Amino acid sequence: MSVLRVLYLHPAAAFGGASKSLIELHRQLAGDGVSGLVITPSGGAADAFEAAGMDVSRVSGLSQFDNTRYGHYRSWRWLILLRELWLLPGSIRALWRLGDERVDLVHINEITLLPLGMLAKRIWRVPLVVHTRSLQCRPGSSWRTRLIQAWLVKFADAVVAIDHTVARTLGPGLALHVVHNGLGLRRGGERADLRPGDVFRVGFLGVLLPLKGVFELVEAVRLLRDRGVRVQCLIAGENARPMTGLRGWLLGRFGFARDVRKDLEQFIQRENLGDKVQLLGFVEDVEALYERLDVLCFPSHLDAAGRPVFEAAFHGVPSVVVIENPLSDAVLHGVTGLAVPTPDPVLIADALERLAADPVYCQRLGAQARFWADETFSIRANATRMMGIYRQLLTVRSAD
Repeated sequence: MSVLRVLYLHPAAAFGGASKSLIELHRQLAGDGVSGLVITPSGGAADAFEAAGMDVSRVSGLSQFDNTRYGHYRSWRWLILLRELWLLPGSIRALWRLGDERVDLVHINEITLLPLGMLAKRIWRVPLVVHTRSLQCRPGSSWRTRLIQAWLVKFADAVVAIDHTVARTLGPGLALHVVHNGLGLRRGGERADLRPGDVFRVGFLGVLLPLKGVFELVEAVRLLRDRGVRVQCLIAGENARPMTGLRGWLLGRFGFARDVRKDLEQFIQRENLGDKVQLLGFVEDVEALYERLDVLCFPSHLDAAGRPVFEAAFHGVPSVVVIENPLSDAVLHGVTGLAVPTPDPVLIADALERLAADPVYCQRLGAQARFWADETFSIRANATRMMGIYRQLLTVRSAD
């Protein structure tokens, strides 16, 4: 079996859902003869890629163009382009430095890296796969959106959306595929029964960012305490980037980043929530953490379900998810969890209280969530779909 060499571009230094999903995908694809080379910023994600057996080329940062629904440029956020321009020469050098490497296909792990993906496609003259993990601005809503759409049509040989929620934010005329994030977790065993009056354990997993709704979650926990609900919240994650030095000060000064952990600690102390909220930092053994939870809360501002929702389901844990119109591969309201339309602490607290007050209902949702996850997020099935895309692109290329 010949080796298929894939160059992956991954934008984030912190280890999170996107890097974890890429590692699990590559582990499966390696059995089909895929060898991965990844260019990524130094940090926890790079360490994890190396530990997973991928060849890693570390850079200080990769230049991006952000047109996601939350991060698109507006007002002061246009200044972020200065950072991307500053990172651009180093990003180009990183690609050029590997120009003698054999590459059969380029796969960018987020659509924000599209300009670099286009350059990599030109350098190696190979197909380009654009993995889209974030909701995009409404198609045709601005010149930026129309530019991204034109680039995708012209340069992307395949566009992969992680679910149908993301897919519906992409424009027409694309070679579009939906490939879910496969789960390579150890399957959880039978869970102990939750009884009325037990401490209700709520979990949050993810990089600590305001857009993830972590502040709204902690406020919801405060409301639950004041309502007399016996609740404990376990928050696993770390800041997206260090907030020290001149760079940290500038990012904070212009509102581009925030020391979320520090702000959470201050809120917890101010509201006397020390016995209700635990900040766990980075947690390596997420399987063990899921076994401690009664419900997973994903209160993101992005109007989409994230990887922790699917991981929790795999362990028989239902979720409370902030999403206005959930599709069947996000959360099934009243079946695998509860959906609330906005990241309002009162709405989040109401949903959590409903599950805490009815342990039988909560456990039924968890059992249904496990079946749903097994059917939808099989790592082998989704890796097979991705490998099919790779082979199709290479077959077309060889025919040309």
